[in-house]
Amino acid sequence: MSHNVDPYLHPQLRINSYGHYLRRRFGCRVSKVNVDAGFTCPNRDGSKGSGGCIYCNNVSFSPKDTQALIPLEEQMEHGMAYHRIRLGSQKFIVYFQKYTNTYASVDLLADLYGRALAHPDVIGISVGTRPDSLTDEALELLTAIARDKYVCLELGLQSMDDGILTRINRGHTLKDFVDTVQRATGRNFDICVHLIHGFPGESAAEFLKSAELVASLPIDSVKLHQLHAVEGTELAEMYRRGEFVPLTLTEYVTVAADFLERLPAQVTVQRLYGSAPLTIRVAPQWGLKNNQMWFAVVNELQRRGTWQGCRAAWKPGGDRIAVI
Repeated sequence: MSHNVDPYLHPQLRINSYGHYLRRRFGCRVSKVNVDAGFTCPNRDGSKGSGGCIYCNNVSFSPKDTQALIPLEEQMEHGMAYHRIRLGSQKFIVYFQKYTNTYASVDLLADLYGRALAHPDVIGISVGTRPDSLTDEALELLTAIARDKYVCLELGLQSMDDGILTRINRGHTLKDFVDTVQRATGRNFDICVHLIHGFPGESAAEFLKSAELVASLPIDSVKLHQLHAVEGTELAEMYRRGEFVPLTLTEYVTVAADFLERLPAQVTVQRLYGSAPLTIRVAPQWGLKNNQMWFAVVNELQRRGTWQGCRAAWKPGGDRIAVI
């Protein structure tokens, strides 16, 4: 890479990987440990809708040892032991992942988050939620925790196209997301956005506008993955009816690399692909392991001789601007 490339980037990966960021910040190997704290979702219990998003089956991204019937502390211990052995991790972030993890009373949230943070090797929490499910009380709780511990607020946007959000039964709008990001700004915690590429009717050019959106907002981190169909979802039935044609591997890798080139280098990258257990995976079937998917995108940047942020720019003083 050029010597002018942003120092935030990992020199081999050509991106600002989240793991690299955590190591720089905390001085050791830090891993996220997924837990299921028994939450539901307003798009499932009837308050916003029913049935959930057309692609959502939480089995597809929940390890078998993270189930709500297993005590939180036991889930944490199992996850930490796994990452200690596999990666040599020394510290951990507890990731409240499944469903909407601010969708409860603030007293229950305080109890759950506090129990996670009580472990001596836990440096912080990451909380996955919807942009329409973050009360002022929950936001203040996270703000208080962030005075002493690391906090990452993960907001599921998925698409910036309101038409797509309606068609996938998402139950919120782009404005809901932008408003929540603004409410959460300046509170000493990271803000992460979740995005999916490959929705029916979405072009690559339309998806790439998401990078400009991220660049225009105070967002610290991104999770990106391809749309995939798993059993037990409306999307799987759409695939069988021919109403959902998955991206090819080449199509996805091309757009993911295009996205990264437009993503400011200061934004960390937590995820570049989605995976699901073979037993419930319907489509696409790319036949790659997780690390192979990651490097398929990284290798595309290397092939091009480009890197994260090479087509993005910043105003003086750090204000973000659109792609150049």
